[in-house]
Amino acid sequence: MISMTGTLSKGFMAKELGVKFNREYYFDLKTRHEVDCKCNKHVAEMFPGLELFYSEANLGRRRYYNMEQVLVGGIQPNMILGMLLGAEFVPNESMDADITPGIMAGKSADDLPDPRSLLDHKLIKFFTGQLRVVRAEGALAPIPPFFWDSSGRAAVHGPMTSAQKYFGEEFLMDMMTEPERCLKIMNWIADAFIVLVRHFSEAGHIPVAGIHIGECSSCMISPDLFRQFVAPAVSKFGRVFNKVRLHSCGDSSHIIRWCGNITGLQSLDVGAGTSVAKVREVFGKKLPLSIAPAAGDLSGDDPGPVLEWAQRVIAENDGGKLTFVFHLEPDYNLDIISALDQLVKSRN
Repeated sequence: MISMTGTLSKGFMAKELGVKFNREYYFDLKTRHEVDCKCNKHVAEMFPGLELFYSEANLGRRRYYNMEQVLVGGIQPNMILGMLLGAEFVPNESMDADITPGIMAGKSADDLPDPRSLLDHKLIKFFTGQLRVVRAEGALAPIPPFFWDSSGRAAVHGPMTSAQKYFGEEFLMDMMTEPERCLKIMNWIADAFIVLVRHFSEAGHIPVAGIHIGECSSCMISPDLFRQFVAPAVSKFGRVFNKVRLHSCGDSSHIIRWCGNITGLQSLDVGAGTSVAKVREVFGKKLPLSIAPAAGDLSGDDPGPVLEWAQRVIAENDGGKLTFVFHLEPDYNLDIISALDQLVKSRN
């Protein structure tokens, strides 16, 4: 089975509708609900017949959404944890928000708090209170932080990718020069996310059906570093939540073999350039696979490069469960999206 699904970026929606993703959007539920409904209504009208959804990249899914839902604390996972460590939230009216980077630069794992103590932070109490209010009022169904639709699939950033944001870009080098310190930090990040996901699962009355782990930087490290650091830290999630969906940006061919070391791995989500033949060689046809076209090709004038790539992916997939995914940015060519959709439908 081959399918295609996509999410639409804040940049695209700001350009289309003039909506603003300011601080109020993230912290005031009335504003959040109004903007999200406006965006998704426009998406449904603009792209009839396509499985597209306004959400953070490749997280929320339209089939688990309705207009009576509202996202509470709908902020990217590593930004929530970063704010608990002291980072400032930095909204941008026309694109994704961010936090002040490098807040833990130069610090050790011993400077990190007990993960359970994070639940006492005012931000966690604020979101927990919003969940209670929405549930008590009964007009809307709240989707808690770290969840992006009603499916029960939680989402976090990977321990290494999060450490890179908190401790600085040099963390990737530190993994070679200070391995014990780095592994301790990554294990703490995994433990912290587990505490937070469990808390909001309970507070939001939404059982965890699995977890998406955005270890975006995996494509940037060697297979040996992936084996030593990423696989063990990510396996913590697998032991707790059983079903892991691992995301890695870019060409991840070199780490595919070691992905098999991850406890609870149920699916892979990778970037263009990744050898689908390698995925099927290691995991067979049963493992669900998502793969994204190259952003540069989606911004081009000619659908040829994307279609040639997609045909090669389909051939290498050899009948496994495959989904083409993309996050629609303002400069993408909609004709190319349409051509890829037609190709996918012609193969089913």
